[in-house]
Amino acid sequence: MVNIRTYLEKSLIINDSDWDFFTSKLKSRSVKKRTRLLELGAIEKHISFLDKGIVRFFIPNDDKEKETTFGFCFNNEFVSAYDSFLTQSPSLYELETLTDVEMWSMSYEDLQAVYKETSIGNTLGRLSSERLFLIKSKREQSLLNETAEERYLNLFDERPKLIKEIPLKYIASYIGVTAQALSRIRRRIT
Repeated sequence: MVNIRTYLEKSLIINDSDWDFFTSKLKSRSVKKRTRLLELGAIEKHISFLDKGIVRFFIPNDDKEKETTFGFCFNNEFVSAYDSFLTQSPSLYELETLTDVEMWSMSYEDLQAVYKETSIGNTLGRLSSERLFLIKSKREQSLLNETAEERYLNLFDERPKLIKEIPLKYIASYIGVTAQALSRIRRRIT
């Protein structure tokens, strides 16, 4: 839980009573590798903070080779199908653990209580939404303005762990190319 406080206190100061209330709403969860955290059409009930592990966001397809990976979450990041969580409506994509995961989760109802009962609640919600918007905006800009090779190189610079720990087929999908095209890009770079 120390990691969550460190992460949050980069942006705001949390007094002890707010922290106690916030942490009273968190539940520890351990999830095995290759577990679906959220199925297509299910409603996201939790927002979670990853202490350890990697989660993939993807649009499923009957042909596994045609699944579209569009995001990853790592240690010390919040993970959720946030649009489904906010609206409490069915998700249009799935979340899957790529490694064993240790995380702290909070339900939608408990987060609403944090917003209502603490002095940091609304600021916490706003900052989280802003961070998620910036990540989404950066990804969209990248897809519109960069070549696949530039996207791969940027990904490698920003997230070197990603390249080492995630199967290349997911990385290829994430940067918008086939696995064969990614192999060509990797050969050209090295």
